Amino acid sequence: MKKVKIIGVFVIMVLSVLCHFLYEWNNNFIFSILFPVNESIFEHMKLIATPVFLYGIFEYFYYKKKNIIFNNLLLSLSVSIILGIIVYLIPYLIIDKFIGHNMIVSISLLFLNYCFIEYLSYKIINYREIKYSSYIGVALLFLIYFVFYYFTYYPPLTHLFYDSKNKIYGIKN
Repeated sequence: MKKVKIIGVFVIMVLSVLCHFLYEWNNNFIFSILFPVNESIFEHMKLIATPVFLYGIFEYFYYKKKNIIFNNLLLSLSVSIILGIIVYLIPYLIIDKFIGHNMIVSISLLFLNYCFIEYLSYKIINYREIKYSSYIGVALLFLIYFVFYYFTYYPPLTHLFYDSKNKIYGIKN
């Protein structure tokens, strides 16, 4: 399981690069919720959530196929995504405020965040079975993607939701 998590960091990193462009290549409603629709900070949080979620699906089938015992996978995914977004945003916003956007810093921070997410997920999966963890995990995943839906289509007019490249909030018309 440790190897799967270490490999996961690199696979998730590659998936995040791919996910960055998927809405642009196929702009539909489902993709607008899963992938960034513009260059705002908020929309890029989908690059934390969706690649981790996609890799989590792979993990589930891999563990089942290899008869690896695991607990709390859905809870692990949802909690890791939520904390991953928070852990990424805090230093990113501080750095962005003082030195502006720097691609190398952003990518490095993202990589470190994926390491944190996979470590946290590993700990939760290896923890004893938590009662109702699957239900809680599913509810949190729905909540995460509902928030993505809502703020993609109804973004507040704040810095976090502003795409300075295209000078817009939300979806490009």
